[in-house]
Amino acid sequence: MNGTRIAGLGHYLPERVLSNADIERMVDTSDQWIRDRTGIEQRHVAAPHETSSSLGYRAALMALEQARVNPEDIDLIIGATTTPDGLFPSAASLIQDRLGAVNAGAYDVNAACMGFLSAFSAATQYIATGAYQRVLVVGTEVLSRIVNWQDRGTCVLFGDGAGAVLLEAAPYGGPLGFVLHSDGSRKLYLYAEGPCGPRDAEGNGAPPHLCMINMDGPALFKFAVNAMANAVREALGKSQLSVADVDVLLPHQANLRIIQGTAKSLGIPEDKAVVTIHRYGNTSSASIPIAMSEAARAGRFEEGARIAICSFGGGLAWGSMIYEWSTTGVAPERRPVAAASASGG
Repeated sequence: MNGTRIAGLGHYLPERVLSNADIERMVDTSDQWIRDRTGIEQRHVAAPHETSSSLGYRAALMALEQARVNPEDIDLIIGATTTPDGLFPSAASLIQDRLGAVNAGAYDVNAACMGFLSAFSAATQYIATGAYQRVLVVGTEVLSRIVNWQDRGTCVLFGDGAGAVLLEAAPYGGPLGFVLHSDGSRKLYLYAEGPCGPRDAEGNGAPPHLCMINMDGPALFKFAVNAMANAVREALGKSQLSVADVDVLLPHQANLRIIQGTAKSLGIPEDKAVVTIHRYGNTSSASIPIAMSEAARAGRFEEGARIAICSFGGGLAWGSMIYEWSTTGVAPERRPVAAASASGG
């Protein structure tokens, strides 16, 4: 079984910044209300000509440049998005074409905010089995296209952006354990209808407001903290590690209070959590790779660090991965595993 090293990372945010003050002029809300309840100060919004594939291409290009890898050397591209350019082809295929990755297969994963973790876990398994040597994972979203800008409960939350990770087979590094869960019975907590949904007797589809993001905020908040914390505990158990072995918590950036609640539930100090939500809002599938790219550039991840990645999203879907960080693929001097129970914290 192969290990996996992080060969390159990239992220891209559209130029336009939408501040809380800007949203105050659109709906009945306030900067203080948004900051207090979400931790968000601003978010980026795609220009009319930008799409998920164009944002994803920019992030992917940055990752390949850092890795010094030619596009034709990529074996597979997995896109994670809920807002593809169209129903088909996949955003990953459009990114593959624009990069010139002529030897790569490509497909999308749509698991809402769980999209990146789902795609990332699949990518590591392609490498672990030896099927592929280099896999590019791109999380990219233009959520501004499906936000109801008259709904003050949701329009303050979301932003656009993209993040990319190039994974490469190596002797060391990669997932120590991961879990993926889903409960479709909770669909109405967070959903958006689409053009292929059910029709009424007259042949009409869902009304426009149901084709935008709809959310039961209180129910989702209560679910999210427990789901992410429990998923981390499960992944730690599979990794034969304890909460004390976690060096960095890398959560989906949905709400600052959810991030804080998850850290508290696990007993992980808040300063171990990567937080970008104040600048970008919730970018769904893009939130974790953007945060990963920024944190790596800031020196947050040492070689051999154990990263607890966790997420939740529409489905409802949730999960976690304990990832042993390596950019070199060479094992550092191994530190001892903490003595606490794997379910501790």
